[in-house]
Amino acid sequence: MKIGIIIGSHRSESQSSKVGKYIKKELVKLYSNTASFYTLDLRNNPLPLWREEKWQPESDMQKLWEPYSEELKTCDGFIVISPEWGGMVPSGLKNFFLLCESQELAHKPALLVSISAGINGVYPISELRMSSYKNTYISYLPSHIIVRNVGDVLNEEESINERDKSIREKIWYELNIFTHYVKAYKKIRQEGEFDFKKYPFGM
Repeated sequence: MKIGIIIGSHRSESQSSKVGKYIKKELVKLYSNTASFYTLDLRNNPLPLWREEKWQPESDMQKLWEPYSEELKTCDGFIVISPEWGGMVPSGLKNFFLLCESQELAHKPALLVSISAGINGVYPISELRMSSYKNTYISYLPSHIIVRNVGDVLNEEESINERDKSIREKIWYELNIFTHYVKAYKKIRQEGEFDFKKYPFGM
């Protein structure tokens, strides 16, 4: 079993990275050393901006993307973490989904996690559910996590107040549900007959 953690912030030191590290630590507890992990942190924009060159098999862009692609293909499920910037998903995370092809994320469960410095955080959830799944075939869980006032929580080894405790409990609950989806979808992929050449675009 292999879990991919996608951290969608461009910032060098981000709250999204902090949450990603916390979630990975909790996943390690859940899987009890039976899973491996791949973290793709989009800090400082490591990925090239999508261009039509991506469709050319031997292009520089395709060669640059290939190691990321190979890691994603071996993952069985994903945690997708997005900060809310101006009520939107960061452009680097949207670019990530443009670079992905169906074989990398297809029919794999993904848990959405939104990060807000204030009391919002709902917009990235809505945006990613609406626009990032069609060509990638990624399968978002019906539930999600929103970490509001993120600067005040998940900073210590143990919770420091009731709100900190509450978000930790919510994360643990959703990650536990996520593990069951990962196991079930692995069976779906093994039994399914998917034709990505004939139906590459989800419509």
